[in-house]
Amino acid sequence: MLLVTSCSHPKEPVLVKFTGDTQGTYYAITCYADDSLNLHSSVDSLLHRFDSTASIYKTNSIISRFNANDTSARADEMFSAIFNKAIEVSENSNGAFDITVGPLVNAWGFGLSNRMKMDQHTVGSLLPLVGYHKVKLENGKFIKTDPRIQIDYNALAQGYAVDVVAAFFDSKGIQSYLIDIGGEILARRTKPGGEKWNVANEMPTKTADDERTIQAVVSLQDMAISTSGSYRKFYEENGKRYSHTIDPATGYPVKHSTLSVSMIAKDCMTADAYATAFMVMGVEKGKEFIKNHPGLDVYFIYNTPDGSMKTYYTKGFEKLL
Repeated sequence: MLLVTSCSHPKEPVLVKFTGDTQGTYYAITCYADDSLNLHSSVDSLLHRFDSTASIYKTNSIISRFNANDTSARADEMFSAIFNKAIEVSENSNGAFDITVGPLVNAWGFGLSNRMKMDQHTVGSLLPLVGYHKVKLENGKFIKTDPRIQIDYNALAQGYAVDVVAAFFDSKGIQSYLIDIGGEILARRTKPGGEKWNVANEMPTKTADDERTIQAVVSLQDMAISTSGSYRKFYEENGKRYSHTIDPATGYPVKHSTLSVSMIAKDCMTADAYATAFMVMGVEKGKEFIKNHPGLDVYFIYNTPDGSMKTYYTKGFEKLL
């Protein structure tokens, strides 16, 4: 008897790039993988499923059903992961980050509804609906102290969507990739030649339509970066600018001089949440917070009283520039 065996060798990974639309923005993937894998359609399907959990723009998503007080809705693994991270960052940041700020975001015109006439009375009437300690998950059921409370995952959902795609790539044995969803970015390992992934950090602009320029370049390996800013999403009324970043403590858009915050972390959801928290704090409170929380690496861009633009960044961030 003659036994003949054949050995099949795995294909060498090749450069694969593709883009798409998700969550009202873009996604862009660069990876080194077996080009026979149907990655594009798989990522589209994965992000569509993600929206069915965490998008407030989908009326039948889990988060929308919870906001509508649908008692039959139950949290899935994705919803629970985002909720638990939100509560963790809220507690660590003394409430600077808060997913219950949704009613105020809507009232100021940055959410699902049209902008209300905002004054001290309106803000005061909505503030009792804000407070991360007023919501919890128990056995997959969402519980809130007031049925009018609305939660909004926009400040960390995109970051988690990046992590979800990364976990999918890891499960497929893809070892080198860069995932970008609306500017929330995660880099795994290095390129095949050992080069790290270079990511541009944008310089804040005076108007939302100004040409984009590079402030700095960050080299990443097994890290995520998220940037939150006040210079792209805002409106002006009677000569006054209103930022989309709402301070949960006051109920008003932040008024400090911070223009943008970039945060580095091992996972993108953590980076996304803390970038928002630091944007609420501003550079001065942010510096004090960092002193008491070593290990958080951040890059601030802010205006000075004389109108010039300055930066502040941690030593850990500096090593990546």
